[in-house]
Amino acid sequence: MITCRSADELVKLRASNQLVARILEALRAMVVPGATTAEIDAEAERLVREAGAQPAFKGYRGFPATICASRNHEVVHGIPSATTLVEGDILSIDMGVKLDGYYGDSAVTVGVGAISAEAQRLLDVTEASLYRGIDAVKPGARVSDIGQAVQEYVEAQGFTVVREFVGHGIGTKLHEEPQIPNYGPGGRGPRLAEGMVLAIEPMVNVGKPGVRVLSDGWTAITVDEKLSAHFEHTVAVTADGVEILTLRSAAVAAGR
Repeated sequence: MITCRSADELVKLRASNQLVARILEALRAMVVPGATTAEIDAEAERLVREAGAQPAFKGYRGFPATICASRNHEVVHGIPSATTLVEGDILSIDMGVKLDGYYGDSAVTVGVGAISAEAQRLLDVTEASLYRGIDAVKPGARVSDIGQAVQEYVEAQGFTVVREFVGHGIGTKLHEEPQIPNYGPGGRGPRLAEGMVLAIEPMVNVGKPGVRVLSDGWTAITVDEKLSAHFEHTVAVTADGVEILTLRSAAVAAGR
C-alpha cells in the first residue's frame, strides 16, 4: 500500500530527514586519509542518539552498524571497520534515523583527499543523476519516470546503473511501497500523488552494472571491481512538484 502523508506527518518527516542531513554533513568532514569507517560510524551513532533519535539501520535485519560505509568498488551495505582510508579512495555513506516514529534516509559519496579524474567524474555524474530523477517527480507522473531520467543521463555519460538495489517509499517504516528502480522505461508503475514520500538513490558504476554480495551477507561489490558511487535524497511530492527533505546546506548554497 502506498501512503500519502498528512501535513502533520510531513512536519515530522522533515525533522527526521533534516537530522540525517545535518549528521551527514558532520560525517563528511571525517572522511580524510587515516580515518577509519568504524570511527565515522561511532560518531554517527553518538550524534543520532544525542538528538533523541535511533539509528534506523543498526539491528535492521541484523545489520551491525549505524551507517553503511561502502568504499571504492563496494556499491552499498558496506560494514564499517578498522581499515584505514587512504588518499584516492571514495567512500559512500548511507544512513537513516528514526525520530518520533518517522524515518529519514540519505546517502552521499565522498572523495578521500585528492581523487582521480575518473572518480571525481563518477561522483559528479551520480549526484547529477539523482537530481535528474528528483526533477521527474510531480503529481501525475509515474514512478518509472524517475528511473528513466536517471538511466538516460547516466548512460549518456558512459557509466552504468545498478539494477539489484532500488529506491523506496519511506515514512513510519524504513522501506515502504513503492519501489523506485533507477532505470526505465518511463510511463510505468503507480502515479505519484501529493503527500507521497520517496527515497531516491541512484547507484552508478564505472564498469559493468552487475553486483555480487560478499560472504558477510551485506557488502555488495561491482562484479568487475570497478568504482561505484551512491547518492540519495528523501523527497516529498507536493502540489506543484517536489520538496527535498534531506537537502544539505552545501546543496542549498549551490542553488538546489
